[in-house]
Amino acid sequence: MIYSVAGKLIHTEPSLAVVECAGVGYACRTTQTTLSALTKGSDVRLYTHLSVREDAVELFGFATRDELRCFQMLITVSGIGPKVALAILSDLTPNRFALLVAAGDSTSLTKVKGVGKKSAERIVVDLKDKLVGRDAAADVPGAPGGNAAPGAVSDALAALLVLGYRQDEVMPVLARMEEGLTSEELIRRTLREMGRRDR
Repeated sequence: MIYSVAGKLIHTEPSLAVVECAGVGYACRTTQTTLSALTKGSDVRLYTHLSVREDAVELFGFATRDELRCFQMLITVSGIGPKVALAILSDLTPNRFALLVAAGDSTSLTKVKGVGKKSAERIVVDLKDKLVGRDAAADVPGAPGGNAAPGAVSDALAALLVLGYRQDEVMPVLARMEEGLTSEELIRRTLREMGRRDR
């Protein structure tokens, strides 16, 4: 299996990045999220998934291992193919996707083009157990112990767990927060919301 490709980015188009390695151009199907992180002509590394079917051999590439992992999880869901998985991860970061699934928020997934109500519900049902559980913090992309450095969401989650809250309590609240907030702001807003519920 091809773990990654590293070289110069020589061409991009919607959902495609071509990386030249040792004189060979590898066409990698990818997400808008990954494309927005790449600069044509620069040296890049994409973490890859090789799909071999009777009628096609395709290489999928992602800027982070978190995004690759989410893609691989999505294509295990019945009825979710690579095209839909790419669409979901073009609209949602790995952290946001993990939080929505863990919170059981199938409605937000239906906002992605090509994802209907039944497909969204199937994604949540099939993947929730992989993202929520005793050691779920290690399974959430970007969380402590995962492949990526902890981000604001995972930092907030870790702090709230230390404060004694359960993951299934705080994840639905974190999933509704807009992206770009600092971990301190996420914690403050979550505590405020939890405080309202306790009244």
